Amino acid sequence: MTTFDDRENAFEAKFAHDADMQFKAEMRANKMLGLWAAALLGRDDADAYAKEVIRADMKEPGSEDVIAKVAEDLGSKASVDEVRAKYAACLGEAKASLLD
Repeated sequence: MTTFDDRENAFEAKFAHDADMQFKAEMRANKMLGLWAAALLGRDDADAYAKEVIRADMKEPGSEDVIAKVAEDLGSKASVDEVRAKYAACLGEAKASLLD
């Protein structure tokens, strides 16, 4: 193998690793957002609701489907902007927890 092939393989491995870490961070953020929303809703089945939120993320690429579902479920308890801000905070926390 040449040095170029080694570099190419290393970049491919890094890309795959980064994509995997991003996916894990998004799923953790979805769960955190679901648990936060369940607490606002006063639901006893917080884990089940968090799983619903995670499943909602499989509909479309990106996080807007999750934000829309949670905002719709919360109604007047939180605005879309509040849900979006909470999701951003959860994503930052999830990424930090993966690095630890």
